[in-house]
Amino acid sequence: MNKRASIITAILALGLPAFSQTWIWYPGDYEIWLGNRMNNNRTERGAFFPPFWKTDSHFVTVEFSKDIEVPEDEEITIKTEGRYNVKLDGKLQFGEPSTFTIPAGKHKLNIKVWNQSTPPALYVKGKNVNSDASWKVTNEDKEWIDESGKASDTSATTYAQAGYWNLDDINVPPSTFSLATRPKAHVAIIEKNDGGRLYDFGQETFGQIVLKNPTGNGIVNIYYGESPEEALDIDFCETLDKIEFGKNDVKDMATNSTSRREKDYTLDNSKAFRYVYVKPENGINVEDVAMLYEYAPVEYRGSFKCSDPEINKIWDVGAYTMHLTTREFFIDGIKRDRWVWSGDAVQSYLMNYYLFFDSPTVKRTTRLLRGKDPVTAHINTIMDYTLYWFIGIYDYYLYTGDKDFVKEIYPKMQSMMDYVLSRTNSEGMLEGLTGDWVFVDWADFPMSKQGALSFEQVLLCKSLETMKLCADIVGDKDDALLYGDMATALREKLLPTFWDEKKQALVHNVENGKRSEQVNKFANMFAINFGYFDEPTTESVMENVMLNPDVPAITTPYMRFYELESLCDRGMQRRVLQEMKDYWGGMLREGATSFWEKYNPEDKGTEHLSMYGRPYGKSLCHAWGASPIYLLGRYFLGVEPVKPGYEEFSITPNLGGLKWMEGTVPTPDGEISLYVDGKEIKVKATQGKGYLNIKSKTMPKADYGNFEKVGPNSYRLWIDTDREIKIKYKEI
Repeated sequence: MNKRASIITAILALGLPAFSQTWIWYPGDYEIWLGNRMNNNRTERGAFFPPFWKTDSHFVTVEFSKDIEVPEDEEITIKTEGRYNVKLDGKLQFGEPSTFTIPAGKHKLNIKVWNQSTPPALYVKGKNVNSDASWKVTNEDKEWIDESGKASDTSATTYAQAGYWNLDDINVPPSTFSLATRPKAHVAIIEKNDGGRLYDFGQETFGQIVLKNPTGNGIVNIYYGESPEEALDIDFCETLDKIEFGKNDVKDMATNSTSRREKDYTLDNSKAFRYVYVKPENGINVEDVAMLYEYAPVEYRGSFKCSDPEINKIWDVGAYTMHLTTREFFIDGIKRDRWVWSGDAVQSYLMNYYLFFDSPTVKRTTRLLRGKDPVTAHINTIMDYTLYWFIGIYDYYLYTGDKDFVKEIYPKMQSMMDYVLSRTNSEGMLEGLTGDWVFVDWADFPMSKQGALSFEQVLLCKSLETMKLCADIVGDKDDALLYGDMATALREKLLPTFWDEKKQALVHNVENGKRSEQVNKFANMFAINFGYFDEPTTESVMENVMLNPDVPAITTPYMRFYELESLCDRGMQRRVLQEMKDYWGGMLREGATSFWEKYNPEDKGTEHLSMYGRPYGKSLCHAWGASPIYLLGRYFLGVEPVKPGYEEFSITPNLGGLKWMEGTVPTPDGEISLYVDGKEIKVKATQGKGYLNIKSKTMPKADYGNFEKVGPNSYRLWIDTDREIKIKYKEI
């Protein structure tokens, strides 16, 4: 068996309780199928709009197997999605038995399921024999029978551990999964003199429109808007529906689907909106309009509150934005794309660790983005999005300590990195080739995407370092050495290739052997965040690039995330606090109820709504807009894992000019709660151990443990108790 197959085969069980029952499938297949279903819900003005990147599908035949031992005869119940057969100790059983008796003793149980339309899935329920993550699965058992009737051995078969989620009801098969819904009413109606009504639902929202008690026959036109201007612009609004009511049935004119007419009609496809303009044509009237709000039932485990009401509002709106874009997967925005983009997702992961700590959605999103082998293109076709995908996996491990997931995904990391390295130039650097989308950011200034971009090389270097770390986790010493050497070699080339001594910065790119004169923040701030500069160089880059008003400004929340992280990393929380008030507060002052894809303070009125050459193309609810959730938890409360899964943590609070702040940061099996003002700190950690690091004019005093001095006005306290600790200090 080859190295990669042995890694897959060696994956440990994923930790379900003994004798629990759940639906199981080939790992990653359900995520791919569910993602396809979600990604293909996008429409533009009633037209179907599928993703434009490679779409994978599930294996249509999967064999599920388990070595079992039962102390007495045991009857099991079998339910599948798909046709199936059952083998006990290699012998096929008659028909497709829904119940089956296993004789006492040791046995080999195999159930093979075929399903062309949805992922083959299995549920087994018994006293001792139950479907769970300990089952092995394969998409090809490599079994054959010779002319004598002798069956081959299956030693060449590659097995994986069964995939699962929280779908534990035998009567609710995985293909029927849907998000939760609840009724929601509008808050205002504006009558129009053309017979239409504009309904305001009070804030950005997502769900299905309900037309209440339509009477008569005819067409009802529905125009959606994140703003009133969009909803009322019937020629240019991004999304719309047309519903035709007949005497006995109702037709969705966009999909040509029909249903029986009832008193109220609920549209099939969910959409994003705050405003809905409903305009019935002659012959039909709609009494009222409501909606079913559709959401993922995640728990808000993180919190933040402080002395500044505007910052509190920013945190609340950021959390709501994050919740709206947390669905079956972490998606980009709820109006336009509704797709899973890797660059958006990796930021959502980090924000999630400080809000929901929803590990299953991180894993589902990571699996979906990767898809299946062979690799034929970058993730989402975007070079930098592939590199973010690698980085997000080690981030997940650091926050959760979930080594099993790293073992599961590592073979796909290897084949993905093989593809990446196949597209490097003679210097080992990535350049955009035919079919590659080099994104970086939506920039308001000219920026070449040709040649070797310094930004992409910084991300590639970090990705290679991530591969080395993950190789260490799975115990692949050869790969760890290989990727470590490659990362070191590339890192040593960064400054000789891109550093401009006069500008004291990494320049943007090298094209046709010529170094660019352009300096922007992208590569420089990532190099700061990744620790790629020494201290004097970092100080110089901060002064000459990050704080230099002549360097082009970043106007997307996407890259503001990393820009402000760089400033926080240098202890500039006071500046970052004001930046948040100016930037995210600016969106609030423009009436935002969720945070946008892009915000330029220079725009006026409806200019804030346009993007991509379309008057309402901008998303007003975009996942990467919620970055204050991460910044406030990670750099103001100052909580981060030092060892995987918060086995050890670090707490370095920084008020940044606030009078007081308090909050909770979730951990895998607990939380870290903090209250800080200029004189007192209260801290309680219910999981892990670690240091509290503070600056104080005098030696701090705690009611548990003793502080040690680690530098001028710098002190730390080791926390190894789950009781609340109270500290007195003097803020500098």
